[in-house]
Amino acid sequence: MARIERGTRRGKAGAAVGSVAAAGGTSDPAAADSAGQSAPVRAMIDAVLPCVDGGRFAVKAIAGEAFEVHAHAFADGHEQIRVVLRWCAERESVWHEVAMQAEGNDVWRAAFVPPVPGRYLYEVCAWVDAFRSWRDGFARRIEPDDLRLALRAGAMLLRAAAARSASASGRDSGGDGRQLRHYAEALEQAAVGEDLLAMQAAGLDQSLAELADAHPDRSHAAHSAPLPLTVDRVRARFSTWYEMFPRSASPVLGRHGTLRDVEARLPYVAAMGFDVLYLPPIHPIGRTYRKGPNNTLQAAPGDVGSPWAIGADEGGHKEILPELGTIEDFRRLVAQAREHGLEIALDMAFQCSPDHPYVTTRPQWFQRRPDGSVQYAENPPKRYQDIYPLNFDSEDWQALWAELKSVFEHWIAEGVMIFRVDNPHTKAFAFWEWVIAEIKHQHPNVLFLSEAFTRPKLMYRLAKLGFSQSYTYFTWRNTRAELTEYFTELGAEPQRLFFRANVWPNTPDILNEHLHGAPRSVFASRLILAATLSASYGIYGPAYELMENAPLKPGSEEYLDSEKYQLRHWPIEQPDSLSGLVAMVNRIRRENPALQTQEGLRFMATDNEQLIAYAKRHPGEDNLILAVVNLDPHHRQSCWLELDLAWMGIDAARPFQVDDLLAQHSYEWHGARNFIILDPDVMPAHIFKVRRHPGTETDPAALR
Repeated sequence: MARIERGTRRGKAGAAVGSVAAAGGTSDPAAADSAGQSAPVRAMIDAVLPCVDGGRFAVKAIAGEAFEVHAHAFADGHEQIRVVLRWCAERESVWHEVAMQAEGNDVWRAAFVPPVPGRYLYEVCAWVDAFRSWRDGFARRIEPDDLRLALRAGAMLLRAAAARSASASGRDSGGDGRQLRHYAEALEQAAVGEDLLAMQAAGLDQSLAELADAHPDRSHAAHSAPLPLTVDRVRARFSTWYEMFPRSASPVLGRHGTLRDVEARLPYVAAMGFDVLYLPPIHPIGRTYRKGPNNTLQAAPGDVGSPWAIGADEGGHKEILPELGTIEDFRRLVAQAREHGLEIALDMAFQCSPDHPYVTTRPQWFQRRPDGSVQYAENPPKRYQDIYPLNFDSEDWQALWAELKSVFEHWIAEGVMIFRVDNPHTKAFAFWEWVIAEIKHQHPNVLFLSEAFTRPKLMYRLAKLGFSQSYTYFTWRNTRAELTEYFTELGAEPQRLFFRANVWPNTPDILNEHLHGAPRSVFASRLILAATLSASYGIYGPAYELMENAPLKPGSEEYLDSEKYQLRHWPIEQPDSLSGLVAMVNRIRRENPALQTQEGLRFMATDNEQLIAYAKRHPGEDNLILAVVNLDPHHRQSCWLELDLAWMGIDAARPFQVDDLLAQHSYEWHGARNFIILDPDVMPAHIFKVRRHPGTETDPAALR
């Protein structure tokens, strides 16, 4: 891999792919003639992929993992072109180069490995290579006189390469320049000889070709517009979330939970295999218009209110609710969580209760109604009198944005590197693009989860603006057709380039009707679907593992006795808890790389719509998982499963083994067609690890 100085830019990230620079490339400034006109460019770069919205937004990748780039590049005539992939960290002065390999039909491919999280640029450079073109033509010449002329032409090209070598090194002494001049003399000597084989050998010397390749004439090179790349740590790709309310973590019925109680709960969460512990807002809660149990408008003395009504006399977004503990307790929790392999994620809800200090110290940050009162949040017919939305369009918007950025910075300083952002689609898109870029410039390991259950284009836009992960519609996708269609969409381009799904079967806001009164089998099947269809998923617990299934009323997605408005006591040692299954499924995820990526998902055919089947494999490792899930919670279902053996890399003529990682049974299968039967009262799913017969090779092209 070459490493060269970045030098003067030839464009900027975000330029449209259809621009002159991308379509035909620009030549180096040194190639301009005396009249100031650019030298002609014959190499064409028609496309650079992957690319999001013509380079307006960044593609997403993971540090330490290969990022593959394809280019469509060619030139007029029959000359040989060379194509290189160039990349650098956005604020570095050094470009790295990787030679791109031809794949046919003028498509070129190369990859590089971004070493650390951060923002990068990548571009493609292509040029007509005079010496390679000469060598290609020379290999087809057979007439002696023709060979002699060609050898002299080759010698001229080598002397020019020697001059470039001297110019690049700043001196004309020894090294490549001397060797190139030596080869030039050898070609001229061969040209006056009579030995045909000697002439051909001189021109086709492999060492000569490699040396000439190192000093090409790139003065007429085409350069694509540089494209942006956001590189995150692995947890952006693969994460397993557990949400819990600290105030309900008390082991004593009726006592307000504390951060120390959460600390005591860490072994329980870690034992289930989670790596992110997400806490709803931990800030002081307003008292004005405080909501009572089940979202009633009148709170009684002692009612705790909604954690999302942020702000009181005790402070705002940078303070902790006194009943939960102190900042020292929080620091201890962060450190202890790390000891258990957990990261603490905080909810960031940019809204205020009427008691928030901002309301009196920064009244210009809020909208006013005609009667002069502050506009509370509403989504008619719903009204949230205990919440004031911030006005991102206020005349003092710059100060508002800076203050909100400082909220992130405050908690980052306390060790928080993951934020779940509440309702980002109700705040200014421009704010998110700015603040995420600012934060990640200083703290590239910080991750942002977008909680936006809104229209698809808005959800995708937020992901493009910089959110590391995004909530999805999984909660409302229940049938085989719905699940197949939705996850096929998420895995297709361009979505998979920028949108990382984080799927949740439940949240404190959403008890989907599918879970109303649902038996254990539904909770088990939805858990398995979430954990195997998506590389990142989460559950709101202990409500999920204890199978909380009572809605506030028929058709409502609100829980009866919702934890959002009151303390709950959760008997986590309950014998019929799903915690054991959760731990097993999460262990399977950790042990199988195929379940740790968005790529490599393929749905398989079944002749029963109550059974959904799909396979996942890691594109770079020999790991293949096949899941089959019974979507009928009440009845045993069976089907004939039709496998795509070619995609799976399995020889149809040879047997293969499947290990059921849930039931701990193994089976030998033959061919594509296999029988499945699943009883939801026993286990509603199989998670098979597929073991191909030794010696069976996988065709990588079939897996793309």
